[in-house]
Amino acid sequence: MKSLRNHVLTVATVAITSAYASAIPAVAQTTTVPTAGAEVEQISDLQPFTHIAYIPADADLSTIRIDTVKMVKVATKLGTVSNTRDCDDWPGNPADCIRTRFESRVPALRVTYWYKAPSTTPEESVDAYYTFSVYFRADEIRPDLFRALSAGEVGRSAAAELFEVSTTRASIQQGVIDEANSTFCDGYYLDSDWVHSNPRCEDRVTYRQVASLSPYISVKVDLAPKG
Repeated sequence: MKSLRNHVLTVATVAITSAYASAIPAVAQTTTVPTAGAEVEQISDLQPFTHIAYIPADADLSTIRIDTVKMVKVATKLGTVSNTRDCDDWPGNPADCIRTRFESRVPALRVTYWYKAPSTTPEESVDAYYTFSVYFRADEIRPDLFRALSAGEVGRSAAAELFEVSTTRASIQQGVIDEANSTFCDGYYLDSDWVHSNPRCEDRVTYRQVASLSPYISVKVDLAPKG
């Protein structure tokens, strides 16, 4: 019985496929644009100026340091074009029928930080260095300061004093097996598969929601009051 419970718990575990911060802005709203033929075009508004990035919860927050400040152009929209005929011909493989592109790029100041966290390479047990970036609009920063930062005229230590970093770790709701209201059939493992001793027996598994800490830490970067 214990083996089956462990087996079900393993299957029910939510896998975190990427433990490190993504540089792709969050999608805010999507609009469908009519097109001729079998193509469907959608335009999604992005939110690149939240000043928030996400890093793994086991990161060493004391190591967060500013790395670079650079003038870039960042997309504010994401265009997606899908061909319904191609999607019907290749179900389950969206790469064959969907094309995406970043659009409406605007000037922005990209502030990049580095930090230490356990290595994601199984063969390495030492900490490694990773980076995350946030973006500021030109009108969020004083014109003279924006020009100096974008031209690289401000050193790293001086730039670090212009920004404030704060971190939070939220709680999330996660589904776990409600063992008190679940029933499990006796059985055994055969070639790595769980086989019921009684073929007519059916497991009845119910779940309950519990609060747990998020596997990510939110890092917010703001301009210091004097900035």
